[in-house]
Amino acid sequence: MPKLSFRLSALGWRACLLALCLVHLHAAHAQAPAPARPPAGKAAFYTNVYPNLFREAGYRQADIDKKVAQAYHDVFEGPNKVYFEVGDSMAYVSDVKNEDARTEGLSYGMMVAVQLNKKQVFDRLWRWSKKYLQHQSGPLEGYFAWSFNPATMKRNSEGPASDGELYFVTSLLFAANRWGNATGIDYYREARRILDASWKKDGTGGVYNLFNTKAKQISFVPTGDMYTWTDPSYHVPAFLEVWAEYAKDGHEQFYRDCADTSRVFLHRACTAPTGLNYDYTEFSGQPHATRWAPPAFRYDSWRVPMNLAMDYVWFGKDRRWQQQYAQRFQGFLRRKGLNTFEDQFNVDGSRPEFILPAGKVKKLRHSLGLVATSAAASLMRPAPPQLDFVHALWNAKLAPYDDGYFDPYYDGLLYLFSLMHLSGKYQAIKPQTH
Repeated sequence: MPKLSFRLSALGWRACLLALCLVHLHAAHAQAPAPARPPAGKAAFYTNVYPNLFREAGYRQADIDKKVAQAYHDVFEGPNKVYFEVGDSMAYVSDVKNEDARTEGLSYGMMVAVQLNKKQVFDRLWRWSKKYLQHQSGPLEGYFAWSFNPATMKRNSEGPASDGELYFVTSLLFAANRWGNATGIDYYREARRILDASWKKDGTGGVYNLFNTKAKQISFVPTGDMYTWTDPSYHVPAFLEVWAEYAKDGHEQFYRDCADTSRVFLHRACTAPTGLNYDYTEFSGQPHATRWAPPAFRYDSWRVPMNLAMDYVWFGKDRRWQQQYAQRFQGFLRRKGLNTFEDQFNVDGSRPEFILPAGKVKKLRHSLGLVATSAAASLMRPAPPQLDFVHALWNAKLAPYDDGYFDPYYDGLLYLFSLMHLSGKYQAIKPQTH
């Protein structure tokens, strides 16, 4: 009996000690400072919740999924597709109206593929791009020839265009996060090769970093004097935030600085009451004339509202201005006629005297590409809240216009991108468990 009492006493003492330890640990935890919340805690990158404006507009999820799948089919698989397979392991995307394959389309195709989890399509496009477009040596090593003729199998230009590399790097980082790097292609290594090559470019031979390191802005072309001005549609601050998170190349602060600089730059580039911006500008946001067109809002500019919407949703660091921008931009197009607004303007909203051709066709029209990206601007929640642009995109068709003109490449890809954004299917892809 005394032995049993001793055991009970010992057990009671141990239980008491354990309870005291747990109380102490709980108190220490309670007193520890809470981890700092992200500056934009409601942004999708931090919450993993992406808005679905089509649902908000009253459409059924099954119909939304079907519409995105149909758009993918039309662009990549249908009779008017722009995606073409080569052999058993490669493929390219063609700007069919201009009869070339360009880094813009190939990298867009890769972004679509990684977002929609189509690994084989992604891998085919990357292998083709690496084999035929990427410079393997010389001053341009690591960069890509921006245009290639699939008929002659020759490059139309050796030089790069910075937006191609921007999308290549981001899509490769997303691929590394989604599929890992042990499935045939080391995506992270390929992304780092482009970035590391860029950081080695110091002006020797007239070749520079993709970003003007003094202005902290993406260059129009990282060669010659085109390194000293920019294209507002190349400013995708959300992508630079992604680089800061996942590139891990020691330049994280530079990429964050560039993202912030892009936000400030876009304020200046889109300062007109209409919200319209010039296709090409100085780093100040002032217009830059080119030999092929006087300054105006044209095809490149269509991408700006979509890029701003992406930054609004993903990182939310400039929401007040972005909402105000969307109100100006959509308000201008609404006044021009929701179902009739044209696709090229002077930034004051007037019709330009010079019309830039689309391929061989020189004509203003109500273009699907701009219909799509203007609908994506609805993600920025302009006031008063309206979903008329979202409904307009839902009812739009990727089909020939009344005069027979058809652009399944640029119209098609911007249409698909915008459907993905508005349905919550275009996301900042984080590392998965492999």
